[in-house]
Amino acid sequence: MEYVILAVVIAVVAVGAIAGLVVSGRRRQQLPPKSQAPVITAPPTPREPAVGEEAAPPTEEPRRTVEEVQLPEAEAEVGAEVEAVPETVEEAPAIEVPEPTAGRLVRLRSRLSRSQNSLGKGLLSLLSREHLDEDTWEEIEETLLTADVGVAPTQELVERLRTRVKVLGTRTPDELRGLLREELVELIGKDADRTVHSTKHAEGPAVVLVVGVNGVGKTTTTGKLARVLVADGRRVVLGAADTFRAAAADQLQTWGERVGARTVRGPEGGDPASIAFDAVKEGIAEGVDTVLVDTAGRLHTKTGLMDELGKVKRVVEKHGPVDEVLLVLDATTGQNGLIQARVFAEVVDITGIVLTKLDGTAKGGIVVAVQRELGVPVKLIGLGEGADDLAPFEPGAFVDALIGD
Repeated sequence: MEYVILAVVIAVVAVGAIAGLVVSGRRRQQLPPKSQAPVITAPPTPREPAVGEEAAPPTEEPRRTVEEVQLPEAEAEVGAEVEAVPETVEEAPAIEVPEPTAGRLVRLRSRLSRSQNSLGKGLLSLLSREHLDEDTWEEIEETLLTADVGVAPTQELVERLRTRVKVLGTRTPDELRGLLREELVELIGKDADRTVHSTKHAEGPAVVLVVGVNGVGKTTTTGKLARVLVADGRRVVLGAADTFRAAAADQLQTWGERVGARTVRGPEGGDPASIAFDAVKEGIAEGVDTVLVDTAGRLHTKTGLMDELGKVKRVVEKHGPVDEVLLVLDATTGQNGLIQARVFAEVVDITGIVLTKLDGTAKGGIVVAVQRELGVPVKLIGLGEGADDLAPFEPGAFVDALIGD
């Protein structure tokens, strides 16, 4: 019995020992290997002498003289003056020399080629027919009315042509051309004063107001007129009194800079009368010949705006008389332009007409109609988009361009 108990105890001990070995082996497999900490080697430091030891003699290091040491080049010495960087200065635009105005309309007659085809050549073709019956004369009237000559001037011209053709009898092309030229020049008016009064007088510079509705090319016309006056030897100041249209003052100033004319301007939305007043004041101070005032483009249906235009004229007249009030009209608007002219004439005393966009249109007859409507002459006509395409109006040269050679 004792042997059995001993055997059981030995077996239990053996099983426990074996189980312990197995568990120990599994733990060793699960534990990660220990990483060795990095070894940091400190730089060697000189050992201080211990008590009773003598310090080691200093080591002789090679030394350089001051002459041998090379110093880095400094960009600028302390206290030295630094050279200023030149600023970029915008160059003023070169002043242009406008082409002479004498005979300018003759040089620009090709711009009226389309008007020549529709009006001049149309009339010559009709008058050259062998028999001028009532139907032919009605066609002549229709041609004149289509060209915006107007009803009364058309009837007047047709009656005079009828009488002269009947007296002339045989009609050669040259005779017809001469006949038509004489009658058209007479209808336009060859004796009217078409001079733009821009000469300095005792009270100061001549003052020219430029008026008109939006979109007729008023500011551009003012700039081109400045070129016309400069080409004729005038000194000019421009007044940018159109404060309601964005960039109008910039546009006018650009025109002025091209011919060396000073531009007086104010804030956007400012008082136009005040700017016009300052422009004339500046012109007096500088002793110029002419002050051109570009007024705001005004709808002729707006009573308040038209009243303000009258105010501009009254304020300018505190310096002296206004020599010219030029009404700019778009030649392509026809009878609508006559309505505009009528209303403007009621507000300010119009002294002359500027017809723009006359090139390439069939509306050459508007020259006759607007003069009859206002009783004032056409003084300038615009015949293109170029800077020098504004020409003093000459009836003879204009009719020659219409009917051709």
